[in-house]
Amino acid sequence: MRNLKKRWITTLVCLILVSGFLVSGCSNAPNNAKTPIPTSPSTNTNENQQVSQLNMDNYVPRLDGNAVVEMTINGSPVTIEVKGEDAPITAGNFVDLVERGFYDGLTFHRVVKDPQPFVAQGGDPQGTGMGGFVNPETKQERRIPLEIKLQGQEKPTYSKALGQQGNRTAMSQPVVLKHEKGAVAMARSGMPDSASSQFYFALSDLEFLNGDYAVFGKVTQGMDVVNDIKQGDRIDSAKVVSGLENLKQ
Repeated sequence: MRNLKKRWITTLVCLILVSGFLVSGCSNAPNNAKTPIPTSPSTNTNENQQVSQLNMDNYVPRLDGNAVVEMTINGSPVTIEVKGEDAPITAGNFVDLVERGFYDGLTFHRVVKDPQPFVAQGGDPQGTGMGGFVNPETKQERRIPLEIKLQGQEKPTYSKALGQQGNRTAMSQPVVLKHEKGAVAMARSGMPDSASSQFYFALSDLEFLNGDYAVFGKVTQGMDVVNDIKQGDRIDSAKVVSGLENLKQ
């Protein structure tokens, strides 16, 4: 039973939520699987920046505080509390894209419910799992750093996987924003700083993802709508209903 559980977790990790088809390094990844690689850093200070050169306190877009987003899916509202207090860069990226109307009409290209509820993932303008937000001003795809805040930390840790992908079987401190049912987090490739616009809803508690993928919010109303999402369903619209004043651009 223990080996079966371990095998199931490994399979889930390999299916995961990435901006490409599979996380690099999974033993069952097909030979033609592609993992997006971030483009070279832009001269624009907001896009594709080298994280080591960033002052994270000045990174924009960022959300200095919390916000509430209402996403309409299949005609029904889903309320998301966006946690800028604990994930300012990841939350700021999401709220900025919502405010731009970027998510309106996009599909959920990956929904995994069997053999148990896993994720509903969307936010790819291509609908293939390979796309992200291309800034119309810079003509480059925005990439944001992996952002994980541990309990007891004043600020998040950036650009480092702190969970199983970081070769740590147990984190020294628990994460602040956990992969609980209803959590909203950013998908990425095997590279830590490769998240762009793809996000996912956790359809059950996914503790083994803590520390490796950036949670930035939680569904507070409409989880029944999220549970009913099917692959190919669209986001009708998304809007910021409160906290927009906390967005810094």
